[in-house]
Amino acid sequence: MSSSPIPLPATAPTSLKVMTVNTHKGFTALNRKFILPELRDAVRTVGADVVFLQEVLGTHSRHSRKVNNWPEAPHYEFLADTMWPQFAYGRNAVYPRGHHGNAVLSKFPIVHYRNHDVSVAGPEKRGLLHCVLRLPGRTIDVHAICAHLGLAETHRQQQLELLCHIVRDEVPADAPLIVAGDFNDWRGRAHRVLEEGAALREVFLHANGSAAKTFPSRFPLLSLDRIYVRNAGVHEPVVLPRKPWSHLSDHAPLVANIDL
Repeated sequence: MSSSPIPLPATAPTSLKVMTVNTHKGFTALNRKFILPELRDAVRTVGADVVFLQEVLGTHSRHSRKVNNWPEAPHYEFLADTMWPQFAYGRNAVYPRGHHGNAVLSKFPIVHYRNHDVSVAGPEKRGLLHCVLRLPGRTIDVHAICAHLGLAETHRQQQLELLCHIVRDEVPADAPLIVAGDFNDWRGRAHRVLEEGAALREVFLHANGSAAKTFPSRFPLLSLDRIYVRNAGVHEPVVLPRKPWSHLSDHAPLVANIDL
């Protein structure tokens, strides 16, 4: 987690602009081209206060030697750059050449974070990164959980139950909570589980009557990515242009303004 000084607004913010994107380890679909620098430029243009990242690389020894423009810093730190002075990383998948996981970038202090390993037996490694954000002028901290759930239905059901337990155990009942990420929930079963188990509602579902389609990014058919909130008003989902996002990852990003 960064300890850089942060210029804070003089008054308490009344809303947060949040973004979630699966970075696909910095490559285009099918790993044809390394586009992390272009992805960073695109993410910066959104101007989000908090960014939820999935499949973000911590390190990869082979790519660092062979890929042009490979950054010296971990990918989450490279993406944070000077715009998000605070960041937290939760390492999920570890392999001989490196590791990747979830990350949260924040314009506000991250006063605590914890990565929960919610992997189910098998090759898929998944995690829930829980961060506590301290906003100026507010007496109650904002909680943010970055999620990346499994591809198998039975795994997701277990992981959703674990998410509900984490919310009940670690998040005060009156604290604003934002849960965002790649849920791989193409059947839309997470909505009911999270509403009944953790009082979470999905931003796009609440505003538009259906979750946003995000995969594959060039011709989105499936609603895999989500932004859920509790104890926070939904101001509005933000519609992003199809370009340049359609070739920056296999998932389209989601953005929303959240009233506090």
